[in-house]
Amino acid sequence: MAVGPEQGLRKVVWQKIKDTIIEDSKKAGVWKVLILDQFTTRLLSSCCKLSDLMSERITIVEDLFKSREPIPEMKAIYFMTPTAKCVDAFIADFKNKPKYKAAYVYFTDYCPDSLFSKMKTSSCSKYIRVCKEINISFLPQEAQVFTFDNPGAFRSVYSPDSKDRIKTLESLADQIVTLCATLDEFPGVRYKKDSPVQHAKDLAELVDQKLAKYYEMDDTTKKKEKTPAQLLILDRAFDPMSPILHELTYQAMAYDLLPIKNDTYRYKAKDGSAKEALLNDSDELWVRLRHMHIAEVTEKMPKLVKEISASKKEPDSKVTIGTLAQIMKKMPSFRKQVAQKSVHVSLAEDCMTRYQKNVDRLYIFSLNGTTEENLNKLIQHVKIEGESEYILNWKDLGVPIISSPSLFSFKKTTRRERSQTYDLSRWTPIIKDVMEDAVDNKLDWPHVSGAPTAWNGSRAVSARQKHKASAQDDYRSGSRLIIFILGGVCYSEVRSAYEVTQAIKSCEVIIGSSHILTPISLLEDIRSLSAPPMQHLTIIDESTAS
Repeated sequence: MAVGPEQGLRKVVWQKIKDTIIEDSKKAGVWKVLILDQFTTRLLSSCCKLSDLMSERITIVEDLFKSREPIPEMKAIYFMTPTAKCVDAFIADFKNKPKYKAAYVYFTDYCPDSLFSKMKTSSCSKYIRVCKEINISFLPQEAQVFTFDNPGAFRSVYSPDSKDRIKTLESLADQIVTLCATLDEFPGVRYKKDSPVQHAKDLAELVDQKLAKYYEMDDTTKKKEKTPAQLLILDRAFDPMSPILHELTYQAMAYDLLPIKNDTYRYKAKDGSAKEALLNDSDELWVRLRHMHIAEVTEKMPKLVKEISASKKEPDSKVTIGTLAQIMKKMPSFRKQVAQKSVHVSLAEDCMTRYQKNVDRLYIFSLNGTTEENLNKLIQHVKIEGESEYILNWKDLGVPIISSPSLFSFKKTTRRERSQTYDLSRWTPIIKDVMEDAVDNKLDWPHVSGAPTAWNGSRAVSARQKHKASAQDDYRSGSRLIIFILGGVCYSEVRSAYEVTQAIKSCEVIIGSSHILTPISLLEDIRSLSAPPMQHLTIIDESTAS
């Protein structure tokens, strides 16, 4: 079953924001100013449009850290992360001459007592009408994808010299709890056993503890029993191959080969003018095409080009007032469709233009490590003697680089046989096997503190049986499978979540991580795990030098 954006994470997050922040502002019945920091700006942008805010009586959206003109006759909503920097900026708005008539303050997550005390003892306190924690400290990237917008977590967790690993795991655990709270889930937490590193296990235990604490709070609206959902937590080492492959599906290729930032694709139109387009769930054509193989996408391009050309033809000269009125009503939607088609004709062309053949895997992963002699030959062969960290640093994730006769070795995962149209260029990530095993109750992973109640993700239907895909607006019923990969998630793994959800009607798979990976960004992350080289200063005693 396909889960449309109108039923996905974006809708859930927007509804929660409306039920909390927006409802409080509506009670006053007046227009307000909305003040955001960098994270909450991205959060709001991911789940609503400016027109949505306007319809909820938000008249101006401002940056918390930029200079703003005072509007003393208006009340302001502050939606921000609970950091000292944000709180200090908020206090400054009311220090001397107040910028606004009153303040409605909402934190994305738990606010430390020290920051609450700081606000309470400052002059801003008499202007605060509401102060709440709404527990949304993640970004709904897509209908079934979330991130924490924190690529730095990779180095903090996996660097052997990390000084903030525990702090980072605590922070990630808090963010995962807000995801579960937003979805109204109290899942059973599981982790991959026999991993060479224990970070996933440590994170799973933290999440389980924090979830239990969250649902023990004295609030009758919160469930105290586990819901029929599972949360799987994995270290990035469980599949080192998938994120470094140059996959040939449309979305993966676009983000791998083109300089797309914040989901914004910039390109030149046929007339030479600069254009930009947002690649997200609001683009229906993008949603339909993004998981297709590039060959399938390019096959559709001639039809799109013809449709665009036909749309530019002059209308029939015999146009009545009635038909003209109908044309005008359809014009905004029509223009949007034409614009979307133009974007994807250009995007597909750019992908194919920039595509070059690349080595699709590092063979040392397939061999479960190699000898030191062979590794040195490989490094010399690919001419990265001065940048061998791209390979050697995988060991910090628990991936075997040098083979060892040790009894405790990295287990090579047994893969399933699959047949598909583009066998040689469409990779099936290991996480898809994990998803299917979890749905079919065949996953041999421990629970931290007990299984979820009445888990039956497949409802006695195998995830490998093919089902007729239902419409995107079909109602999702059944269980949720939430997956968090510690160290980044790649687009082929994202695609797997949609494919497994589409294959069965009773389980929605939601996947996420600290950030989204591309082959280049992951290799740079791996390289960064090495501490900066130490500079040694040699002092020569000239009196003894010969």
